[in-house]
Amino acid sequence: MSNKLSEDFEHAMYSIYDRALNEAGYKATTFKNMHLELGAVETARRLILSPKTPDGYTALWERGRLDLTLEALIYENEKWHELFAAEELAKCTKRLKQYGYLK
Repeated sequence: MSNKLSEDFEHAMYSIYDRALNEAGYKATTFKNMHLELGAVETARRLILSPKTPDGYTALWERGRLDLTLEALIYENEKWHELFAAEELAKCTKRLKQYGYLK
């Protein structure tokens, strides 16, 4: 895993936070705090592997904006896939299917 890839993912995570705030009116405070404390990759791993669907994911689903979830961010851009284990990628896909984002 390259440092450049991790840095790029950091920027992508900040971008979806900003977009969720500006486009969907959702202030993802917990997500942002985790990101600041743990970094983007570890935050994503913890949220993906959480046995409970994260509140932010549900809030974005309610707003019809699953495109702004970290699961969609990871799923839709294969360059991020090398940052995550197969199990984490599978959980992203499963969650996106469960909530109707993917067929």
